[in-house]
Amino acid sequence: MRLLAAALALVLAGPAAEAACRDDRVDLRGPWGQAQFRVEVVDTDETRARGLMFREELPQQAGMLFIYESPRRAAFWMRNTLIPLDMIFVDERGQVTHVHTNAIPHDETPIDGGDGVLMVLEVNGGVTERFGIAPGSELRHPRLDQSLAVWPCE
Repeated sequence: MRLLAAALALVLAGPAAEAACRDDRVDLRGPWGQAQFRVEVVDTDETRARGLMFREELPQQAGMLFIYESPRRAAFWMRNTLIPLDMIFVDERGQVTHVHTNAIPHDETPIDGGDGVLMVLEVNGGVTERFGIAPGSELRHPRLDQSLAVWPCE
């Protein structure tokens, strides 16, 4: 099943994953292959606080990218969130440091991503398991400092 998901990820990413970085897209890669997600960037206190609350659906291959001004300890909860989500915590180099799978809608238990988090990518629940996205995977996005990025934009 994991091999099928990896093959699907490669097909979905295809040549587009090699294209120049764009603010409305993230690319992820790892031993499992590559995937690409269309993202809505939230980078202010107000937009980060609202996140995906009250939304009834999230299209496949879409997500929300939370970006902080500098690396920090990041914790999330699911208050007023109606759909299960996976959370991918990323450091300032674009390295995935922690993955939380299938966060439960409306659960107010903090989901701790740890220290040194610059970005958090939220995607539909179960996506990280289907693709095999795990700590050590790499994320590419133009808002990363390209001189530090493990997978810089081309």
